[in-house]
Amino acid sequence: MEPESKGLKTAEDGEGEGDYIVISEVGRGSFSTVSKAVHRQSGQVVALKQVHLSRLNRHLKNCLDCEINFLSSVNHPNIIRLLNSFQDEGCVFMVLEFCDEGNLAAYIRRHGRVEEHIAKRFMQQLGAALEILHSHHIIHRDLKPENILLSGTQDDVVLKVADFGLSRSLHPGDYAETVCGSPLYMAPEVLQFERYDGKVDMWSVGVILFELLNGRPPFPGRTNVQVLKTIKSSTYLPFDQVILSRLHPDSVDMCSKLLSRNPVKRLSFSEFYSHRFFQGF
Repeated sequence: MEPESKGLKTAEDGEGEGDYIVISEVGRGSFSTVSKAVHRQSGQVVALKQVHLSRLNRHLKNCLDCEINFLSSVNHPNIIRLLNSFQDEGCVFMVLEFCDEGNLAAYIRRHGRVEEHIAKRFMQQLGAALEILHSHHIIHRDLKPENILLSGTQDDVVLKVADFGLSRSLHPGDYAETVCGSPLYMAPEVLQFERYDGKVDMWSVGVILFELLNGRPPFPGRTNVQVLKTIKSSTYLPFDQVILSRLHPDSVDMCSKLLSRNPVKRLSFSEFYSHRFFQGF
């Protein structure tokens, strides 16, 4: 990762880590830490993501480059907003808007399964974000409830797709091969080390929709191998039968077509957005 990335400055050029007061850590991964912080001068509350460059291989550095360049070029209510970025002391810092309502995973843990009208509203917002990714030829590759942040109020929740740390540019007709993502939300072609395209994000959307409607992901497993085995052994979507009896056929059809094991038969983005499930939006 070089400082030449679009929108990325060195500390000498402007802001640095010292311009922010860290309040608390809100997330930690193998390569980065996310903290709630306050800008010393303006008092603005932000999320400060610190990425340790020494821990990134070439693939992850390319993903970081893609993340910064993409977020620097978009401004959409359903995509986390990048306010600033800079390089300081061997780390890249991303200053992001702070979402005070947590993430979708915590929302599901609190509320359990949601009613269909709420699932539709959430999917409509997720679809709006995917439309932006699609127009920029970006695949996310790690869509999951933990990476969908919430803002707004309890009665008017706004979803924001975040953590583009595994994203990459992929033009129509091209394929990727790197195995990455979170097992419960990874498409079978990724789990099987096959080449793949943007349809992997549609699989993840299907898993998220199923989880919203049913209260848990469809294909459990603690490892990639276990999840793939569960996917291959499933002959039908494992909805709770009581829940299934109450779901509209369009909801079930949307899940089924997003969770097609064959990516050729899986819904494309345009088919997803025009599905009967969204009637009324």
